[in-house]
Amino acid sequence: MASGGATAPGVTHLAAKVELTISCENLLDMDVFSKSDPLCALYINTSGSQWYEYGRTEMILNCLNPKFAKKFVIDYYFEMVQKMKFCVYDIDNNTYDLGDDDFLGELECTLGQIVSSKQITRSLLLKDKRPAGRGTITICAEEITDNRVAEFEVAGRRMDKKYLWWSDPFLEFYKQTETGWQLAHRTEVVYNNLNPIWRPFRLSLRSLCGGDVEKPIKVDCYDHRVNGSHDLIGSFKTTLAELQVGTHISPVEFECINPKKLKKKNYKNSGVICVKRCQVLKEYTFLDYVMGGCQINFTIAIDFTGSNGDPNSPDSLHYINPDGYNEYLAAIWAVGNVIQDYDSNKMFPVFGFGAKIPPTWQVSHEFPINFNPANPFCAGIDGVVQAYQQCLPQLKLWGPTNFSPIINHAACFARQALRQNTASQYYVLLIITDGVITDMDQTRTAIVEASRMPMSIIIVGVGKADFGAMEFLDSDDQLLRSPNGDVAARDIVQFVPFRNFQGNSVALAQSVLAELPDQLASFFNCYKLKPPTISGVSEPS
Repeated sequence: MASGGATAPGVTHLAAKVELTISCENLLDMDVFSKSDPLCALYINTSGSQWYEYGRTEMILNCLNPKFAKKFVIDYYFEMVQKMKFCVYDIDNNTYDLGDDDFLGELECTLGQIVSSKQITRSLLLKDKRPAGRGTITICAEEITDNRVAEFEVAGRRMDKKYLWWSDPFLEFYKQTETGWQLAHRTEVVYNNLNPIWRPFRLSLRSLCGGDVEKPIKVDCYDHRVNGSHDLIGSFKTTLAELQVGTHISPVEFECINPKKLKKKNYKNSGVICVKRCQVLKEYTFLDYVMGGCQINFTIAIDFTGSNGDPNSPDSLHYINPDGYNEYLAAIWAVGNVIQDYDSNKMFPVFGFGAKIPPTWQVSHEFPINFNPANPFCAGIDGVVQAYQQCLPQLKLWGPTNFSPIINHAACFARQALRQNTASQYYVLLIITDGVITDMDQTRTAIVEASRMPMSIIIVGVGKADFGAMEFLDSDDQLLRSPNGDVAARDIVQFVPFRNFQGNSVALAQSVLAELPDQLASFFNCYKLKPPTISGVSEPS
């Protein structure tokens, strides 16, 4: 879930947080042999006529009536007009850029309009403002006031065969609302298994039942079909109070009933869903951790490979123009100026990779840009900029583009912090790069390992390269896997192309830091680590 950037400590002007749930109906069908594969992107307008991407839902295969599981969390300010645009695309390829995907329509509105109505349904419009067929979009808003979550462990037993002798089951959990059932969570698919065990998952009580333990919850079990017409295996209704009874020794069991089979003689059920664990936990928020003494440690890695071009040439991405500007510096300024407020000593280690460095002129994939391995720190963002400007003339830009050494370097410190068993340190690695990764397998392995550490990775792509590989690492749709099959514990990579922001540093910072508050809070909550000092931090309710 994308999460809004937190308000800086000391600022009394705190926003309300609002969660937006998106669904669409009757989308245009742009695919010849199948249905459209929709995704919804949210754009925000901070000033003028320029729109900036805030986040994206998951893509749903072969579906003209999608209910998106991934939600947007936005800071809501009553006194501001917060313009928003929801754009729906049919995803046809693996590129990050949505410009080469079929456009299915958009809705432009303000956050105030959504909040004041709680839920709005509007027609989707094409770029020329004509209706996009009969397509509509529904946006539901809910203020986040309840920070409790439920941790689930769920399995199935003797599920019905739906295709020859097997099924590929997945579950959908629905919350009851005034207007019907709203999707709260969709599990992964367990392929070719009539006795599935789904991965443990966490669900906010807000999205599951509005915090009411007696409110009805609907659970549907489907057999996954590639063409999107998933076949219902069965359903049941329950409440959080009932779900909480289950334990590993004595799971609470629910019969999956398929309404179409009820008339059949001797029909009992279409399988049994076993809830082995449903534990309600109190969660601390990002601000609880930051105000409770958690330090965010910011490390910067800069790409000095030859593909950037000769720094002395105006065509180079490392060329510093007479105004003292290039895209690398702009990215450092934009992200660093926000994040340095959360780092008390404001000393940032900065490393380069992919260049030949003095005095041996060997290629290095992890060198301090101040050439001082014993003390690679720069004082504040101004110190980072100064060190970058001084080191650039001393390097020979080379290659290849290896990410794994610098990720492993940062993960080493995060691993040491985790051993302290406190929520006092969180690490953010900012990688600024011009493109294609050479050591993709090693990078995937490094990210999967780092996903179990108090650490996030932000990648800003500069220049005009194809950033498809970066989008693959930013695994919003499904968790990243290492080459040997290990699955990441969570999504810790956020990628944005610099070119999408055309110099607007505020929008760039908002976009790359959007997921960080939730990544930090969810990591420490998952490990059941409280803020270092609870005084001044209210116990979550």
